Amino acid sequence: MVHIGKIIEEEFYKQGRSVTWFAGKLCCERTNVYNIFKRESIDSALLFKISKILGHNFFAYYSDKL
Repeated sequence: MVHIGKIIEEEFYKQGRSVTWFAGKLCCERTNVYNIFKRESIDSALLFKISKILGHNFFAYYSDKL
């Protein structure tokens, strides 16, 4: 099973981004960013937005499992 929150978190820190920056791009509070990192699954619209912000195709992790 894909734990998408951990994958997003790894890519996020790999890019050297700050939680404040990410929260601003997502139009949410910093605590919501940490909650995203804990999620095993995520809404596709939010995943699309995160993929665009970080410039990384997170959908690929699901298609590889099909």
